[in-house]
Order: sequence, then structure tokens, then C-alpha cells
Amino acid sequence: MRCLLLSLLREAGMLLRRRSRSGPLLLLGVAVCLFYQTLMVARNRLRSGPQHPAADVRSRRPTEEVLMEETRSFISTLEALQREAQVQVQSQSPSRRRRAIVLTGQHPESDTEVQLYQRVLKQLHYQVQMSRYAETSIYLRQHHGVGGWSLCLCLSSAERSCLRKISFSHLQPQQTVNLLPELMEAFSDAGEGLCQFLTHSHLTESELPMTPHSCGSTNQKLPLPQEVYGGDSNSPVGAPPPAVVAMVNVYVLVTSVNPLISFMHDISVVRTNQKPKGRAIKLKEFLLQQLGRNISHDALVQVKRVTGEVLQAALSTNQKKENPNRCVLCYQLMTFTLQYSGSITPVVVQIDVDLQFFALSDDTFEGQITKDLILEDTLHFLLSPHTHLYSETPRQYGGCRGTHGSCLSEEDFALLLQFQQQIKTPSPFHLVSPKISSSWPSSSSSSLLNVSDLLIGISRFYKNRSEVDETQGLTNQESALSSSEDEDACVDPHLRQIYTDPPLTLTPPFSPHVKEYRAEVTFDTVTIRIRPEPVSPACQVHLDEHRGPRMANYPVGLGDSRISILVTDDAELEPTVMTIYTVHVFRESRPSLPMFGDHVMCSFLQDCGLVVQPEHSCGLQPIIQTQSSLHTCSSGHQPGRWVVPCLSCSDNRTCDWREVAWQPDGCYHPLVERPLLQDCMRDRKVLFIGDSTNRGMMYFLLEQVNSTLEDWGKAHDLLVYRNLNSGRTQVSYSYYPQFWLEKQLRPTFRQALLQLIHRSQPLVNSNKTVLVVGGVQWLNTDHLRTVREVLDRESLSEVLVVVKSLGMGFHLPVDGIRSLTLREVQQLYRENSEIISTAKHHGYEVIDTFSITMGRYKEFLQGRCACHFHEVEKIESSSLSENTTTPTNRTKSTNTAPRLSSQSAVQDTDQQVFPKALSYHVRGPVNQVYSEILLSRLCPRTRD
Repeated sequence: MRCLLLSLLREAGMLLRRRSRSGPLLLLGVAVCLFYQTLMVARNRLRSGPQHPAADVRSRRPTEEVLMEETRSFISTLEALQREAQVQVQSQSPSRRRRAIVLTGQHPESDTEVQLYQRVLKQLHYQVQMSRYAETSIYLRQHHGVGGWSLCLCLSSAERSCLRKISFSHLQPQQTVNLLPELMEAFSDAGEGLCQFLTHSHLTESELPMTPHSCGSTNQKLPLPQEVYGGDSNSPVGAPPPAVVAMVNVYVLVTSVNPLISFMHDISVVRTNQKPKGRAIKLKEFLLQQLGRNISHDALVQVKRVTGEVLQAALSTNQKKENPNRCVLCYQLMTFTLQYSGSITPVVVQIDVDLQFFALSDDTFEGQITKDLILEDTLHFLLSPHTHLYSETPRQYGGCRGTHGSCLSEEDFALLLQFQQQIKTPSPFHLVSPKISSSWPSSSSSSLLNVSDLLIGISRFYKNRSEVDETQGLTNQESALSSSEDEDACVDPHLRQIYTDPPLTLTPPFSPHVKEYRAEVTFDTVTIRIRPEPVSPACQVHLDEHRGPRMANYPVGLGDSRISILVTDDAELEPTVMTIYTVHVFRESRPSLPMFGDHVMCSFLQDCGLVVQPEHSCGLQPIIQTQSSLHTCSSGHQPGRWVVPCLSCSDNRTCDWREVAWQPDGCYHPLVERPLLQDCMRDRKVLFIGDSTNRGMMYFLLEQVNSTLEDWGKAHDLLVYRNLNSGRTQVSYSYYPQFWLEKQLRPTFRQALLQLIHRSQPLVNSNKTVLVVGGVQWLNTDHLRTVREVLDRESLSEVLVVVKSLGMGFHLPVDGIRSLTLREVQQLYRENSEIISTAKHHGYEVIDTFSITMGRYKEFLQGRCACHFHEVEKIESSSLSENTTTPTNRTKSTNTAPRLSSQSAVQDTDQQVFPKALSYHVRGPVNQVYSEILLSRLCPRTRD
């Protein structure tokens, strides 16, 4: 028989080289037939006993030994022919690539699961076609769901569509679908969580390691079992370890129903009484931690036994049905929830016919990350090119019937070929069914080995080889050390995916080798939570800087924001940056509807998304028009509200937000044009002390007074600008508080103010000297008393003091900084009122920036505090006018009085003849409003 096999193999090799398409599969079919005949000869010899003294000595060996030897010969033949076929497949033109259809259902394109399928399938050389449902897919409609494609992936919300439109019993043998209808039916809910297969199962409930009502809804977490102890702290050495009390989700991949073939992924999700929040961990590692090396091995065997028995029982009824046109390459991912209550043998308490991660639902990303990892492993496990040689060659058989029986069917051959490739390839999946320990052959009365026998033989062969390799590896200490070093080194410094909440649509679509992306978000998206995931666990990820967090909540200001992702090797004391990814996020402005016809004027004090004053209304309200003329405001803190033209005050989407303006109650703030402002500011010194929000007002003043802003920086120290307004105006600035210093090293407010005054000398004790003090939230009434004391001491009691009150900010849950609750924001409003009262008591001017920013808290610009309503941008001065920042749309013509526009300044039309140096422009509509109120208070008489 061996001579005949070798002879035919030689002829097969010659035939394979002559035939470009049908050769490999034909020869594999011949090999299977020869294998069958060889096995039958050996088996018959064993049954009939010795024929004569010269009989082959192999007939006297145990049956299993003979069968394993023949299995080894068969696998060797398969691998040789597969290598030949693989070379032939690789030489085919790209136009013959397999086609994959991905039905996304309700999943958006930005979903990482959808992106994963697109990326991995393209890597596996599939042509990918996306569609929402089977009914809307062109390829499924044209071929009635059974032709023109190799792979159909139905995401969770498209499963029903697939089951309706795809005829599974008529699929071609090389077609793959990620659904097994038999499993879907067996584990469906027959009512109150009773599994469907138990309603007609011949098994009693007590015979299965499961609760009968395991197929119900999984919307709520299953309760943890009560604590059980197998010992105490005084247990003697060698006593059994404490019992396992846990809920464990294991993820099972079923690749065949009849015969049953299933694998278990090594990742599980575990909840214990000590750690009730689920965590993803390798099941083998968890059991090792709980039970120790010896017992954990037995516990892992029990997990496989329990899941295998439940699957076999569920499909036992279906296996009795004759279904020759079954879907051979279809598969299904399932979730088994196991309960441990003090024993190493678990009980199945929940079964889902998809992947479920409810135990991880408290975390934003853990569930999706774990799911994507399992899905990607599944695609590589099932769809790698070498596992689909069968689908790349025509299905031709011939001359394959002998006296000992017929060859394998076309479907069985495909199943064996795929199984052999999967079982020999290292992967995170471990075989559950068929059990290697099953009796072999399975039926002593059968005249032929069945497919199950062949599956067990193949799995035993590779298990034995794996054990030999493992033993050799343990003796080679050098190799083991090298492997360990590779695992600890960041050898592949790339990202596997960038996870965001809400999901961002990245441009270009994410790829590990693309380092820069852009994304756009709507106006209402004010925060983004981001967690990049590296390809290699040995690599670390940090956001913004080399010691930054792995995951963070970012505020997204209007316009452009930038997020830097650093992939680092943290093996050394100082992390080494290996790769940098950048995500540019653009947040849209508030949606605006231009006014072309009739409209109404609406006003608002506060946004309904953050009600700071519960006693007042929120959102848009109609304006009650009055005929009385308005007068100029006598203070900078006059109460007011925002006004905007709309088609309807009941819908803010009908408003022209380009025309929104601040309207004080009963008065208006006069605008100060540049010539009058320059004259007003002549021979004056303005001192600013405060944080970055105060600095924004200063830069606006500099730009207006000096016609351009030629110097800018995010200063956190003391600055003095002497050459302003043709040398006739001086502005100085001191940053306070210096929060980055240790508390004992920070200058006090008194020290910072005195330093600013001394650096700005000489100063005159009149309104020619102006002190502007304030910030976003640090200012309180004690600071105002300190101002009075310092000015009196320095003989500057007559200078003009302007208090910039508090403002909106720190209202978003941003990692790394203090964030305020709604109650704390409301308390801040009350503190702001106290600051205004105290400032008025001292005779100070006040700009109430809290009331102005309160209604537009979503319109912040860059900055983690979400408190910046200004931004300085670089401009090319050569293309702008000398008066680069003179606003031309600040004054709104109405039948009452002008209002302060909140729009950025429009440039004058007069062009500069000669180019100038690089300059800057302060933009920000909200900052512009309260900065112009400051100018009107500095120059109150310039309008007349």
C-alpha cells in the first residue's frame, strides 16, 4: 500500500505541474481515498487477527498506534500537496481576490468593529463591500444570497436580515457566513430564559452542567455567588487552596455543527467578590492565580468539558437530521457565562449566541477593545490565505472509489482541510470539541472511519507534536530566555486602534502605519474620551507627553484641537518614544441659519444644558420690544442677555448665530473706535494681574491700541510692553496664581501685585494708571481688600481699578484637573455676586464676565479648563491693512441702540503698501464682547 501511495504521489506531482487549476484538489482527493483504503486494510487485519506467520508486524500493534502512524502519513501528504497548491494560488492575478460582504446594520462607519473588518479583510486580500442589510446588498440581491462572494459577515443588528435572506442550505462549499442557524435556534429563548433545545431534548436538566433558564436577556449583570471558603489563614501547608467564587465569561468559536467543532479563546472576563468590576484576563492565568499550577490544569479541562457537553447536547437533535447541503465553513462566536461556587467545576448560567461584555460595561472602552481583539483573532484564525486553499481551487473529484468504500464528500473534505490548517497554526484559540480524549475509533462496528475519527486523529497528532516541541523548548534555556526578552521589548511600536467616545470618523481611516489623522465633531460635542491601544502589550501608550496618561478625557474647543499619542518603550527608567500619532479634531461652530427675510428677535440668559440660575428661564425667549431710547451704561456689570435673530424662538437651529450680540438691560456700552481709543490711552499705563482669561483681554487691548499685535506668547510670568501707541502707552502683565509651583513656593497675591507695581514704575496716582485684576475662578473678596491695602501703601489710592469677575470654566469632567458639579457652578455664581458687591464698595469698575460667559459656556476655545474664550492666531501682515483689527461689524443698527457683537473683527479694506513683520490677531467672539466693555469703561467719554 505504501509503495502504491508513493507511486501515485509521484504521478500526482507531475500532474499538479501540468494542471493549473484542478490538479491540487484532485490529488488531495486521491490522497484521501488512498488514506481510507490504507486505514481499512490495517483495520481489517486487526479485526481478523494474524493471517499467517509472515504477516506484517504492524497488525500486532494496538489499533490506536497503527491509526496514528497512518494519520501521520496522511497529514504529511496533505501538507506537501498544500504547499504546491499555495504556490499556485499566490501566482494568480489580483482580480481573482475573494469578495467579502460586511452587513453593518445599525453600526456607523466610525464604529471600531466596522473599521476592524475593513482593515483586516483588506490585509487578507479580500475585496470588501459594505452594506447595511442583506436586502440592500447588490451582490446578495443579484445572486439570491448564494453566489458572487466568498465571505458574508453579519454584524449584530444585521443578523435577522441575514437569516431571512441567505439560504444557508444552498451555499456553495467555499462560502463562509459568521452565523450558524442551528446554534441560533438551539439557544433561542423558549420563554422565561428556557433554552429552546431543552424543550425537546432527551436529556434531563440534571444531566447537563447548566441551569435550564440560561438563554434569557443579558441586559443586567448576573449576581455573584455567595462567598465560599475552602480553608482559612490557619490551614496547614499542603491544604487545598480557597475555593473559586466567580462569574467568568468564556468566548467560544463554533466552526462546525455536524460534526461539532469548537474552540475557546484564551481571553475571558472575570468578576469575583473581591473584584466585582469585570476585568479581561487569560482564563489560564486566572485559574492559576486562584488554584495553583496543578489544580488549575484540571479546572481548565473542566471548562472545556462543560462547554463541550452543553454544545453537544444542544446540537444532538440537529445532528440526526440529514442535511447534505450544510454550510461547511460557517462559524459562530458565542459567550458562555460560567459560575464558580466553591468547586473547580463550573455551571453554565448564561449562553449568548454572540459576544457579550456586560461585566465590563462600567468602563468606556474595555468591552469594545476586548471584543475587537477576539474578532481580529477570529478573522486571522479562519480566513488566513493558507486556510482557504480549498476555496481557491475548483471542486473536482474523479476516479476515487475502491473496494473498501467511497471517498470523503466534498463538504467533509473542505472541513478536514480547514481543521488541519487551524489546529496546526499557533493561535489564541484552544480546541474544545471534538475532545482529544474521546475513544478512537469512535465505532468499532463501522467499516469506515468517520469524519469525527479523522478530526480526533488530526488533533491528537498535532497535540503530540506540540508536547514534543514544548519539552525541547524547556531544555533550551537560551531559546527560552531570548523569547522572554522579545516579549518584554517594544519591537512593534504601532497602534492597533484608536478608541474614542463619542466615536470619531478618522480621515484617513485608521491604519497602524498612518501617523496623522483629522476628525470633525459637531458643536454639541464638548469632550472626547480617547484610549489608544498598542499592537504589542510590551509597548506603552501615553497622551500628550512621555509620562502622560494612557486614557484621558479631552475638552474640545471650537475650531482645531490637537491630540498627540506617544507609543513608548518603558523598559528603561526614562521612557523612549518610538512612534508619535497625531489626531487633529475640528469642532464646528454653532449651526446657523442666515436671515434672508422676516425674523424675530430672541434672547437668552443661560443654556438649558447648564442652568446656573434655577429661578430664571433657560434657552431662547421672545424679546419684548420697547420704544424708549437707551442710554449709555453707567457700569460694566449691568445685567443683560444675549440677543439673536431667529425664524422662531422655539428652535435655536433657525437662528443666525453670526448676528448674536450682548444687550445690557436698559442701556448700551458705547464702542470705542481706534483713533479715539489711541487718544484716550495716551500717557496711560495699564497693569494686568490674573490668569490666561485676563491675559486675553490684555492682548485684545494691545491689538486695538497699537493697530496690530506683533508680540504674543502664553506668558506665565511678568511682561512689560513699553513701545505701544507710538511709545505713549505702557502695558504690563503678571500671571497669577502660579499653580504649577509647590504651594509653599508660590508667590502670594500681595507679592505678585507688589512686584507688578514696582516693575511698572513710575506710576501716577490718577486714572492715568489702570489696574485690571481678575481671573476665571480664583478671585475672591479677600483679594480685593488686598488690592486696596497695597494701593494705599504705595500711594496709588486714586488709580482706576477694573475687576474682571469670575467666568465659566472647569465645568467639564476633564482628567487631571478639578471639575465642578452643577451645584458648585451655582455656588460660583453666588460668589461672583459677592465679588461685584465688594468691588462696588471699594469704588472699583467691574466687568461681569460670568454673566456673559454663562449662556455660551459651550463656545470655549482650546484649553483643558474649557474657560478660554479667546485665541491668538498668526497672520501674514503683508496682506492686511495697517489697522488690522478694526472691527467693522461690532455696531448693530437697530431701532433702539447699538449692541456689542460677539463676532470676530472683520479686516479693513485699505491695504498696506509695504510688507510688515509677522503679526498676530486675537479672535474669540465672547472675549471680544467683554474686552470691548473694558475699553468703554477706560474711555467713557470718547463717544461724545
